[in-house]
Formats: sequence, structure tokens, C-alpha cells
Amino acid sequence: MERAAPRTVPLPLLLLGGLSLLAARVAADTVMEACCADGHQMATQHRDCSLPYTSESKECRMVQEQCCHSQLEELHCATGINLANEQDSCATSHGDNTSLEATFVKRCCHCCLLGRAAQAQGQSCEYTLMVGYQCGLVFRACCVKGQETADFAPGDIGDLQEAAKISEIEEEQEDPYLNDRCRGGGPCKQQCRDTGEEVVCSCFVGYQLLPDSVSCEDINECITGNHNCRLGESCVNTVGSFRCQRDSSCGTGYELTEDNDCKDIDECESGIHNCLPDFICQNTLGSFRCRPKLQCKSGFIQDALGNCIDINECLSISAPCPVGQTCINTEGSYTCQKNVPNCGRGYHLNEEGTRCVDVDECAAPSEPCGPGHLCVNSPGSFRCECKAGYYFDGISRTCVDINECRRYPGRLCGHKCENTPGSYFCSCTMGFRLSADGRSCEDVNECSSSPCSQECANVYGSYQCYCRRGYQLSDVDGVTCEDIDECALPTGGHICSYRCINIPGSFQCSCPSSGYRLAPNGRNCQDIDECVTGIHNCSINETCFNIQGGFRCLAFECPKNYRRSADTLRQEKTDTVRCIKSCRPNDVTCVLDPVHTISHTVVSLPTFREFTRPEEIIFLRAVMPVYPANHADIIFDITEGNLRDSFDIIKRYMDGMTVGIVRQVRPIVGPFHAVLKLEMNYVVGGVVSHRNVVNVHIFVSEYWF
Repeated sequence: MERAAPRTVPLPLLLLGGLSLLAARVAADTVMEACCADGHQMATQHRDCSLPYTSESKECRMVQEQCCHSQLEELHCATGINLANEQDSCATSHGDNTSLEATFVKRCCHCCLLGRAAQAQGQSCEYTLMVGYQCGLVFRACCVKGQETADFAPGDIGDLQEAAKISEIEEEQEDPYLNDRCRGGGPCKQQCRDTGEEVVCSCFVGYQLLPDSVSCEDINECITGNHNCRLGESCVNTVGSFRCQRDSSCGTGYELTEDNDCKDIDECESGIHNCLPDFICQNTLGSFRCRPKLQCKSGFIQDALGNCIDINECLSISAPCPVGQTCINTEGSYTCQKNVPNCGRGYHLNEEGTRCVDVDECAAPSEPCGPGHLCVNSPGSFRCECKAGYYFDGISRTCVDINECRRYPGRLCGHKCENTPGSYFCSCTMGFRLSADGRSCEDVNECSSSPCSQECANVYGSYQCYCRRGYQLSDVDGVTCEDIDECALPTGGHICSYRCINIPGSFQCSCPSSGYRLAPNGRNCQDIDECVTGIHNCSINETCFNIQGGFRCLAFECPKNYRRSADTLRQEKTDTVRCIKSCRPNDVTCVLDPVHTISHTVVSLPTFREFTRPEEIIFLRAVMPVYPANHADIIFDITEGNLRDSFDIIKRYMDGMTVGIVRQVRPIVGPFHAVLKLEMNYVVGGVVSHRNVVNVHIFVSEYWF
């Protein structure tokens, strides 16, 4: 609903004479004017003249009340005039038509409609005394305003002037207010007041007088702040007034009223609830509740489904039972049970169970302080009188032994202090004996009794046994000398390269029965090269390859289009047989085959005892091909035979040459035999132009040296 600040026309009241008498009794007219201004302000802001007046002067309060009612009637009358101008009807949206406000609004609206009807029918705008002075002013104002908006033709001016003269003659004979210069609205556009000395123009509420002192313009209350819109409402300016528009909706369960307020929707009365037939609808703010028609007995409450549930009065009611009693819930009710006294420590209930009495903790046969100590009873407790060497423990309330050794550490005994009930005694560690004072300790010479099997040396508080070279003290008794098994020591595996044989006071090294001989240092084993010494049994078509602890007879045949090279390399632990490509004339396939050489090599390795890092075992030095390949890239690869990924190959540059190095990366326990197929590829422009294939036969011995 829009709240409007209505326009008004001046309404003279019968009480103005009374106000003049009151003003005469007041010492200063300015005080009465201020009181009247307060009454106008109260009517304009609150639209209510029943609020208490704060002035201490009785006369001022009377002026405030009369001026408030006068201003309030003007506001109500302005609302009626606006209603007539806007909708040509006096029907209001208010439900109550009997209130004082509705009466003033309706009366001024009707008078304004009569004035507008007279102007529309071409009748005179001068009112008759039959309708009253106030209604006549409204009648004349609305009629004159209608005349100002009418359009006249230029040729009709003379006729209008002639008619005006005739009207003036008639008015002189009939109108008692002949000398009122505000007749017909006077020079003013809205409100006119003839003071006798001058004509004063004023404007309706919601308008302000222009500088010409005749015309009026609308006041924008939304800009000047002279509105009463509440928080959550926006001010919208209208002609001569304003209205308040709500910013947001009311939400579920509410509807917006004409007063711009949120009103609860009664779902039960409107029938938009969803309660079942066995339930009764009960309206609540913003919602509704469905109450079961079946009512529960006292002590029960209904749930949402209409079931009766017992009320736990012990939890829902504050202290239902008197002091000294306990509440026990029952079906539909509760009971109170008397509390049993709970006695504290040192007290117990008497035989009647009505009060607490002291417990005599010292009564026989109990001995709370311990045997031999005196117990003294007291109310709710007791105390102990303890013997020498004891103290009273307030927590356990017993006599506890004093641990002199802990209380005076290092001050009572020279070596060891041992606590005893009520006292203590001193003792010495091994190798010492107690002196005559019972507290100090002195050294004992143990070597005088020959405790060692070989050598003995006395030390302070003990003795030390020594053994000759090749012997060690027994871990069992520390006095007997035992032979040192050098072969069983943690470093025994490094004493002899193959096998260690212990002898009393020393050791001997030995080698496997075949394929090895003992080195001059008496510890290492040297491999016997059967291929060099000629003690092998290889045939004439086989090649003898020496390995650790033996030899192998291997026969290698060069494949088709390859011939065996005459320069067979023989190096330490390595033998090589090389096959070089030899193509027949016009054999294009052979010439285009990138494989240039195929080599067979035998490598003999021991079983590495401690494998902590990769071992480099084979070095492949790349030889550049005879044809130009300055930008060739050499790629090394293991293509076959790499069991369990035990080997890898890396590229390294050494002394200006590219070298492929085969490394053993995993520990291998012999005997072990593998054939690695290695390739050296010369790549030019992404194409392999030259390839060397090396087949490496790797033999790993089961021994390590």
C-alpha cells in the first residue's frame, strides 16, 4: 500500500477564536507560534494528535493540540482532494469508513467533485452558504483549477468579459463576501487568504511557492528526505505527495498488505493446508501446524504422527522432587525416592542408616601404620607416630622406611649403599674389601692366587689376564687362554684368497685341487694358464681359451661372406677370434650389409666377494670406417644374452677415441656362463652405415681371490 502525503486547502475552524483568547493570555506571541508549529509538525510526521505533549505550559499544550488537529484535518482534506483529482471517485481502499480520517477525506472529496462538476457544466465557481464555509473553499478551489486548464478561443474573450460584468452585478446583490479578494481563487494558483491588508498565496501540502509568490510546484519528498519510508522500502515521488514501495517480498507464509506491511497468511482459514482428516489445522506465524484430534492423557505428549509418548518429568520439570529426594520417571508420571546419606572418607553410616559416624582406623586387629608403630585415631582420620628410620606418609597414611642411601647419595658409603628397614649398610664392589671403619673399601691383589692360565697383571680393584701370540682370553671365564682361529675371524676371508686352515697359534692357506697354485706370499692363489703351458686337450680345430681355474675348447666358424682374420689377439684373461666381411664380386646384398666384422671373445671373471659398485669388464674401442664419415655417431648396444640385466654398456671418450665399456651391474655367483651379443653402430644421418658385432663368452668362476 502507498503512503501519501496529501495536499490540503486552508480549513478555518470554529476554535480559532478560542486560540486567539489563549494567545492573548500568553506573554509572547512567538512562544504560541512555536507551540503551534510543534502541533503542525506532530500532525505531519506522526498523523496522530493523541501522543503526549512535552511542554510544561498548560496553554502551550492546548495550542499544540488544537494546531495538530487543524493540520491533521488539512492533511485528510488534501487526501480527499487528491483522490477526486486522480480517480474521479471517492472510493478508498480502507475498510473502515466511519473513522474521523475517512469522514474528512470523503467530505473534501465530494466538495471537490462538486466544484469540478460545476466547472464542467459552465456554472459559477462561487459556492453557496448551504454547503458550509470549509466545503465552499474546496468547491471553489477545484472549480477554479478546472477553469485554468480549459481552452478558450480568442473571439470569445469579449463575451466572457461581458458575462463577468453581469456576474459581478449579481454577486454584489447576493454574495455577502463581496469584498473578499480571494473570490474565485484570486490571483493564487492554489490557496488564497485575504488578511484585509493584502492577499497571501499559499500551496497545498506537497507543493512549494515559487518566487512569483503566486504559482506552486511539486516538492520531491524523496530527494528532500521529508518522507517516512521505513527500512526495506524505497521512496517513489508522486504529484503533490509520495509513496513507499517495499524492496523485497515478504517470504513464504506472508502476503504484502496495502500498507506495505507483511501480513501472515492464515492457511487454516484459507484452506491451503495439507493436514489429514485426523488432524486439526492450527495457524502459526508464517506457517501452520497439524494437531491430532486425539488428545493424550496427562503425563503424555503427542508426536508428529499423533502417537502419545510419555513425558520424562524428571528432565522436563525443574526440580520436581524436594531436597534430599531423587526423581524416578514412571509411565505417565514420576515418583520421588528419599536419598541415602553418602559418607565421606573416614566415616560410615550408623546402624540405623540415618547419619555418618567416625571410623576408628586404629581399632584392633588393623595396623594401618605398620607393625611396631603407634596409631592415634582422630575424627575422620588418624595419624601415626613412627620409629627411628621411618617417616609418616600423608597419602598412604602409613609409616614408610627412610631410604638413607637415596636421601644422602655418595655420602654414607665408599662404594655401594644398601638400604635396610630402618637403617642401611655398606658393601664393596668385586676386587675390593670393606675397611675396618665399615664404610671405606681397599684393593685386593688377585694375582697372588695365580688365577690366570698364562700371564696375570694386578690392577686397581681387579686383575688382568694376558695370553701369548696366537691365543686369546676365553669369553667364558676371562682367565683361560684359547687358540685364536684366525680363519674364523671377521677378516678371515681376507687372510687367504681361497681356504684358510687353522693350526694351534697360527694358520695355513690352501688353493683348489686343480687349476690353481699357491702364490709366493703363501696366501693368494694364482690361476694356471693351461693354454700356455700346453696341458689342455683341445683338438686342432678348436681354440683353447683359458678361464679362472681351467680352460675351454671352443670352435668358431665364420658365417657366409666372412673370413677369419689372421691377427688373433691374445691378452690377459681375454682371447678374441675376428671374422672380416669378404664379399664375392657383384654381390650387392653383401656390400650393402652394414655388418663389417663379427668377433668372438672369451672373458673369465671371478666371483666378486664384495660387490659395491659396477665392475668394468670389457672395453670396445671404435675404429672409424675407411670411407668418409666425419659426422658419424657411434652407438653401443647389448642385443642378446643379458640375463637378469646383469650387464650394461656405456659410452666414454678416452684419449681421443670413443670407447664402449661393458659393466657388471649385479653380483653374479659362479659357476656362470653367458654369451653377450654386442653391437657398435656407426650412424650417419639417422642410418646405420657400419656395424661391428662382438660375441662375448663370459665365464664366472665359483671361487674368489
